[in-house]
Amino acid sequence: MSLFHASDRIPPGLDRQAAGIRLLPFLYGLTLFVSALLLFSIQPMFAKMVLPKLGGAPAVWSVAMVFFQTTLLAGYAYAHVLNRTLRSRRVAMLHLVLVAVTAMTLPIAVAPGWSAPPPDGTALWLFGLFAISIGLPFFTLSASAPLLQSWFAASGHRQAGNPYVLYAASNLGSFAALFAYPVVIEPILTLKAQTAAWSFGFGLFAVLLAVASLFTSGAAPVVALVAPQDEVRASVIERMRWIALAAVPSGLVIAVTAHLTTDIAAAPFLWVLPLAIYLLTFVAAFRERPWIAHANVVRFAPFAVAPLAVSLIGGDKVFWLTMIALNLVAFALLTLMCHGELYGRRPSPRRLTEFYLCTSFGGVIGGAFSGLLAPQIFNGNYEYPILVALAVLCMPGIFAGGIRKAAAELWPWLLPSAVLALVWCVTRLQPPATLELPFQLLLALLAAAMLFLRQRLMPFFGLVVLSFVVTGLWRPGIAPIETARSFFGVHRVAEVADGKARILYHGTTIHGAQRLRNDDGTPVDGSPTPLTYYYPQGPLAEAINAARAAHGVLGHVAVVGLGTGSLACHRKAGEHWTFFEIDPEVIRIARDPRLFTFLSSCAPDAPVVAGDARLTLEASSGRYDLIVLDAFSSDSIPAHLLTREALAGYLSKLSPRGVIVAHISNRHLDLAPVVANVAQSQGLVSFLREDDRAGDFMATFVSNARVVAMGREAGDTGSVAGKWAPLHPGPASALWTDDYSNILGIMLRRKFGG
Repeated sequence: MSLFHASDRIPPGLDRQAAGIRLLPFLYGLTLFVSALLLFSIQPMFAKMVLPKLGGAPAVWSVAMVFFQTTLLAGYAYAHVLNRTLRSRRVAMLHLVLVAVTAMTLPIAVAPGWSAPPPDGTALWLFGLFAISIGLPFFTLSASAPLLQSWFAASGHRQAGNPYVLYAASNLGSFAALFAYPVVIEPILTLKAQTAAWSFGFGLFAVLLAVASLFTSGAAPVVALVAPQDEVRASVIERMRWIALAAVPSGLVIAVTAHLTTDIAAAPFLWVLPLAIYLLTFVAAFRERPWIAHANVVRFAPFAVAPLAVSLIGGDKVFWLTMIALNLVAFALLTLMCHGELYGRRPSPRRLTEFYLCTSFGGVIGGAFSGLLAPQIFNGNYEYPILVALAVLCMPGIFAGGIRKAAAELWPWLLPSAVLALVWCVTRLQPPATLELPFQLLLALLAAAMLFLRQRLMPFFGLVVLSFVVTGLWRPGIAPIETARSFFGVHRVAEVADGKARILYHGTTIHGAQRLRNDDGTPVDGSPTPLTYYYPQGPLAEAINAARAAHGVLGHVAVVGLGTGSLACHRKAGEHWTFFEIDPEVIRIARDPRLFTFLSSCAPDAPVVAGDARLTLEASSGRYDLIVLDAFSSDSIPAHLLTREALAGYLSKLSPRGVIVAHISNRHLDLAPVVANVAQSQGLVSFLREDDRAGDFMATFVSNARVVAMGREAGDTGSVAGKWAPLHPGPASALWTDDYSNILGIMLRRKFGG
């Protein structure tokens, strides 16, 4: 049933000439599209701009996320206040003045006078930097979306009764920016060119906004217009529903991204897919005729949730493509369901800005829970199953009989979950791997029961929770020792191969291993032997030994990236090694002899400097005979550590005949041409070795490595110069600077060659 009577579609007092302008929805839609395009592209552009100056510390990313969400909420609040107090035409004039003032602050740049953050009060300092640098343009664009929709509602156009459909244009703009930045903008334009293009786009937006403002009404404030007789004032409960229906998908998009990129397949740009789906669900749902009928979305959702619930937590993701597809389908259906419910509960246009204010507040809550709170209170990605369960509670009709009836239906299904969790907390027992087949049958029965009871929503919800609890307590084949979480992801220490070795996982990437028992089962004695990429016959060991032989002795050595501390056991007596590591959890794990003994056995006195290596290494005193860059084996590489300017900083800390060794093993990225080009830009010669001697990892715990050795002269690298292949510069697009980098290009090169 429509929210509006036919007689209310063109309110009395509005300029009826606007109703005959056929292109008015297109004009407003285009303006919203450009606004969202600018809003979504400013985030990666400014993050890339500020990263070399501030480093990759977690405070930068967490504060950036909080800043963007808070500013978006402030923009919606500004639009809501103006809409309630001023006539549309005056609102338009005031907002155009704000746009003009914003244009005077362009182009976007890091505010002068802001260098390295202070040791205390970093979060407040960073918030101030973002606010001074991009606060005004982000605020202005944030406020434009609800204002434009409210102006359209007051325009008198025959379609003005449902301005919410224009929200699709806004999300299409966000979607376009999401894909355009890594695919088109970043590979083609330098940061300087990007800021110039962004300024031009803002000018286009200002022109479109000015034209759109000509069709606003000079009558009463929008809040006083289009007041249907059958509309009931929104209750606190209804506003809370708006907030909840926005918060759950907002939290889910962060949680599912973290799960996909750490627990399943940490491939570059995989994070784009959940965000793209999230934006497209707005486009699909905020329409008079949705892409998929809301009733069908609700009907299909349990068929995706049931298999997800029995496979989300625990176990190895062997069929990773299937798991990616299952997670994305379930996420799409749950998000589409929540946004469909949100659209179905939309108020009349007179309360449009209030509606968007509540949904923005819900977005802040969901994002803050997944992005800020969860990493502090959970040692794993447990916010994901929690949000899936909450999404099930958002299904229409689940509380139709009232809270008491829902609770009475639910508690018998939640009781087994509570009992299992209590038993595990007391005993910490792990089921043996021999029970894996019966366990898989149990999971199949749980999934079948969920599908059988899919129309009884409370029992269905109880079985979803039970599935999460059961699978969360199961770890077949791998004995977990410790799980820790930081802003950089989840770190898991586990014993494999019947306790023969202990491995440090960062998501799906192995960052080191230590053998505990020999093949005959006897304990390993003496100092630990480096494994994985760091084994004694590997290219990393060869490059270090060659540099040592060329110099006679390595006085001071800097290692960027700690892992388990495996490289410490390549240190010789009399050498002073310093490690630089950004993740405090990695430092704690490597220093704990109960987990790994590389540091405690081979370099107990070696200092470990916490913080972004580009900043801390350049700030360190003295010079190094050898610098080992070991921060690129993870699939989310710190690109700012591999630019021309970064290498110049390393060279400033390198002794006259010093050597830089870069470990560039990576499953998805071909970093060799990048290293070759930045080395040539600084006048260095470089040599590459690609290892191919590692066998079955679970038998040898040895991994093949790609390593580049660089020096001012070929002789500085020692025997490497005669044995390794000279590394020739790649295409010009592979020269990374603080002003330009192209992740997509080297990923495609790795995939298809060339």
